[in-house]
Amino acid sequence: MELKVKIIDYGFSDSLKRYYVTYQVTGLEGDDLSRLIQRLPDPLTVQGDEIHLNTYFEEGYYPFGTEDSQNRLEDYIAREELEMTAYLLGLLEDD
Repeated sequence: MELKVKIIDYGFSDSLKRYYVTYQVTGLEGDDLSRLIQRLPDPLTVQGDEIHLNTYFEEGYYPFGTEDSQNRLEDYIAREELEMTAYLLGLLEDD
């Protein structure tokens, strides 16, 4: 298994009136992919062996809502990708 998580979009949804981050999850196959799809609580779409996962935030918890995050955007994106990777691996290990 070579799980990879990448942020592909983030911002504020005018229609939902909420902040969001969209993650692309790749590198899973077979049972791991099926198990993760079943265990994910957030809205998601599946395209082949790729998952697009949307996570929604209130303004105070949105990871890219501070001036510091805008000044060090690459660091914040990397941290969010690592945190989501750890979360997903935890879901896969729960049995």
